[in-house]
Amino acid sequence: MRKIWIVLAGCLMPAGVLMAQTDTTRTARSFALDEVVVTGTRHETDVRHLSQTVSVVSRPVIEQSMQPSLLPVLTEQVPGLFVTERGVMGYGVSGGAAGGISLRGLSGGSARLMVMIDGHPQYAGIFGHPIADAYQSLLADRVEVLRGPASVLYGSNAMGGVINIVTRKMHEDGVHTDLHAGYGSYNTLETELTNRIRKGRFNSVVSGSYNRTDGHRADMGFEQYGGYAKLGYDLTDNWNMYADVNVTHFNASYPGPVSAPLVDGDQRITRGVTSFALSNNYEKTSGAVSFFYNWGDHWINDGYTPSAGETSQDGRFNSNDNMMGVSLYQSTQFFKGNRITFGFDWFRYGGKAWTDYVSGEDAGTRSDLVDKHEDEVAGYVDFRQDTWSWLTLNAGLRVDHHSRVGTEWVPQAGLAFHLPHAIELKASATKGFRYPILREMYMFPPQNPDLQPESMWNYEIALSQTLLDGRFRYGVNVFYIDGKNLIVTLPNPNGTGMLNQNSGTIYNSGVELQAAYRVNKEWSVDGNYSFLHMENPVIAAPEHKLYSGANFTKGRWNVSTGLQYIAGLYTAVGDNPQQENFVMWNLRGSFRICKWLNIWVRGENLLAQKYEINAGYPMPRATVMGGFNVNI
Repeated sequence: MRKIWIVLAGCLMPAGVLMAQTDTTRTARSFALDEVVVTGTRHETDVRHLSQTVSVVSRPVIEQSMQPSLLPVLTEQVPGLFVTERGVMGYGVSGGAAGGISLRGLSGGSARLMVMIDGHPQYAGIFGHPIADAYQSLLADRVEVLRGPASVLYGSNAMGGVINIVTRKMHEDGVHTDLHAGYGSYNTLETELTNRIRKGRFNSVVSGSYNRTDGHRADMGFEQYGGYAKLGYDLTDNWNMYADVNVTHFNASYPGPVSAPLVDGDQRITRGVTSFALSNNYEKTSGAVSFFYNWGDHWINDGYTPSAGETSQDGRFNSNDNMMGVSLYQSTQFFKGNRITFGFDWFRYGGKAWTDYVSGEDAGTRSDLVDKHEDEVAGYVDFRQDTWSWLTLNAGLRVDHHSRVGTEWVPQAGLAFHLPHAIELKASATKGFRYPILREMYMFPPQNPDLQPESMWNYEIALSQTLLDGRFRYGVNVFYIDGKNLIVTLPNPNGTGMLNQNSGTIYNSGVELQAAYRVNKEWSVDGNYSFLHMENPVIAAPEHKLYSGANFTKGRWNVSTGLQYIAGLYTAVGDNPQQENFVMWNLRGSFRICKWLNIWVRGENLLAQKYEINAGYPMPRATVMGGFNVNI
């Protein structure tokens, strides 16, 4: 049989190859019946056996989003998760920054939500919060989001849940190089180049990126350089090792609220992480030992507001922070249906911060703010038992000791029922906690070195079902959060001024729904919705969050679109609360010219909605990006 060849724009390829490639790029939304995750148990586990809820965002979904940052993708795909934004690109840090991640009303900005890379905690050692601009799409093979406390496995800061970025690797022998480039509104440029190799027992991934924008307001420019490298080697059929390094640097400007524009609000931030892991995988046991080290270097000019009569700041804030740790776990099957994981963690985190005075009476001097490190050591056990064919028992316990605060006991328990008609019913009770961070204890009034840990319980029931030979799946979650000893700022009972105190409570409840339907070979639709009730409202946790998306793939064309509705979003709380409601319409499309080249376009906020996520920082109206991808 003769091959039919297609010649397009200098690209030569067989028609059959074109169709085969198209078929392999069809997006499979994260609802596979036998989906395997690592975040809920440390080792690979069928998600049906977990009593907690894990959402998975796959590499095809990440690529289809055409976003240089992972966080906008997660906002669309994960119910209950929301990320603050302030512009076209870049989140920044310090005053006026965005990138605040919240899940079920618990915020990473308050160190109540953890971001991890390959199971290793990622946050600023002094401030305890994730750095949003460090989580680029080039890193991820997939992202797993555990909704609810994960403190048994991951300790402090995981009290509200975890976002685990599982890094990229080459899954088959060969060499692949991918280039993504685009340009669009407000002089915005995004580029990414990735090379992946697998040959025999060796595999590697090397990526680099450069992104920039002028921003939609004056003094809102953003520029970012990023790089990632990972080398892996299979020592035997059962043992492998890898080492990786990830560095990102960004220069950001923040213009202040529109009512009081800011001048010279500039930042230069470098974040890095490196890790090494040795893992084993046998039929009845698997485990790993890993070492990681994170670091950050921050230079911040807080700027000034001329309309308020201010002049240039005399000082520049500087900080160096780091976090290092060792994790060891081994998961073993002692008898049929049983799995027990034993683990040990040691973390050391901290850093120093100071102000360099460049003008004024103190010019040429330095004022130290903090220079502290603290340690956390823990052991844990996670138990799972399949009973008969319709029930899985889950239980876990962590003993966690902090060098200053003391010892915390963290239990959890849950049931997973495997019912007829592919119905899964789950119930769980899990404890989460976090230790006070260095900023709360030692930096700036109202610091308090006598703070104690925060804690909470999450009670949850989840129902899911798969129908139509796996083409349709839905899930419903109902949860209640009861938290105490939350750190809040109140009048000092022993004097004047304000003081951080363990006096806060949290009572959040809500419902989350998620569904996906593969209509036919060309069409698929998916959606999610979350309702959140908060006794004490917080910023960046919407009451209603709805996303509905559709994807069409045929021949060389791929088009996806999504509508997101946000209601009851607090942009300010306290004496003058402010709420926002808005609808976002995004559209993405690509056309494959040939096997190795496609062109793409992305439109965001195409309804040109006027809205704010950070109070005083209006978001851009409709924006458009376009570019090309090269895959060889």
